[in-house]
Amino acid sequence: MNKRTFLKTMAGAIAIPSAALGYKSILAATESDKPAMMDSTMADNAIVKLELSDKEWKDKLTPMQYKVLRKEGTEKPFTSELNDEKRDGIFACAGCDLPLFSSDTKYDSGTGWPSFYQAIPNHIGTSTDYKLILPRTEYHCARCGGHQGHVFKDGPQPTGLRYCNNGVALKFHPA
Repeated sequence: MNKRTFLKTMAGAIAIPSAALGYKSILAATESDKPAMMDSTMADNAIVKLELSDKEWKDKLTPMQYKVLRKEGTEKPFTSELNDEKRDGIFACAGCDLPLFSSDTKYDSGTGWPSFYQAIPNHIGTSTDYKLILPRTEYHCARCGGHQGHVFKDGPQPTGLRYCNNGVALKFHPA
């Protein structure tokens, strides 16, 4: 058995029991989380979608922004200057400039990526990502669909969430 066959077999062995046990998204785990998050259906009603061709996205974005926002890539930790950004302001999607986070919700998670404990309501959507075999909750910009990062349940209060964002997927607007 080669490595690829082994990994596919293991992914199926893990994913099927997870689904059978009723695995829930991190964000859907409790009612108290709902004010701090939103799902894709809420975004559809609140935000006018921006749709560009692949060529238009390539022309608009840097190669790294394109890799992260359009192909769900990840930048290396500790490479974004936004990780150390401490001024008051708004962190917006680098693809379409939709405000995603207030600087009031940014904190140092020690992970090497800009981290926030709460998104601006109705400005992100979520989906389940199985790229690392076990399911994770991915979040993306509600306007352009650009991949931002993943959200975990190990953040500070009041939400207990950590939105772990690729810095290259954001732009900062000082207050």
